[in-house]
Amino acid sequence: MAKRFGGDYSPQATHESSATPIAPSHKLAKAALGDRFRARLLFIAPVPLAFKAFGRDPLLLTLTVVAFGLLVLAAWLTREGLRAQAEYDARQVARRPALPRKMTGSALTGIGVFLAAFTGMGGILGPVALGFVAAACHFIAFGPDPFADKGMEGMDRFQADRVARAIESGEAHLEAMRDAISRAGDRMLTTRVERFASTARNMFRTVEEDPRDLTAARKYLGVYLKGASEATIQYVAIATRGSNAQARNKYKALLDDLESGFATRTEKLLEDGQDNLDVEIEVLRERLARDAAS
Repeated sequence: MAKRFGGDYSPQATHESSATPIAPSHKLAKAALGDRFRARLLFIAPVPLAFKAFGRDPLLLTLTVVAFGLLVLAAWLTREGLRAQAEYDARQVARRPALPRKMTGSALTGIGVFLAAFTGMGGILGPVALGFVAAACHFIAFGPDPFADKGMEGMDRFQADRVARAIESGEAHLEAMRDAISRAGDRMLTTRVERFASTARNMFRTVEEDPRDLTAARKYLGVYLKGASEATIQYVAIATRGSNAQARNKYKALLDDLESGFATRTEKLLEDGQDNLDVEIEVLRERLARDAAS
């Protein structure tokens, strides 16, 4: 059994063992490193416009400020679109985004660049050309948004929507846990939360593969994850006021219980699915045997 190395002089020194290996972080809410870097640059690019606006006549000042606002909005939409794309790619069953954020960001980038160029250039053709080029470059850099639902072929639409909504709610609770624990500055607990999130997402994937499991897993995807999120927020509120070993140990024990409970339930769902498959195969064999004898 592998054991985390720890010593008297190690950071976050502990002698706690890891019963299960730490799984890689899920892609949810995280775009590729290159995409995230380019998205951050989009927030920096319009900054000169904020300084350029001062000292201009009212019309040019207004156009410059509007251009700045459109470019910042485009950057925000692009970042959110990348997160939605990562979520869509990571799931086996997913609905297409209601709003094509990245493509809307491309359009707003083009309009923002057009207005910015219009305030500093004479004529209209030059700004239009720059706006078109900016929108095209943005689209090429970040690509389109998903246009179709994923993994719902041959699946009951109502059931697929129920699964998608339940998993979206579960992901929101996990995101709240991750955001809260990051404020505690405790690397060990941050890692434990990530490991629990990976275990919870294994259940998500199981339910996606067989929506009939949603009824058995609904309490885990809703009540338990919501409780875990609220407990994390409460623990962080205590931890940020000062070191509290008792609260930390209780919170860690909660994570251990949650991870064990989710893993056990996921295994049970898989076993039930195997039992259902065995029953279906046995029924088909009996029918084939009767048909062959008749």
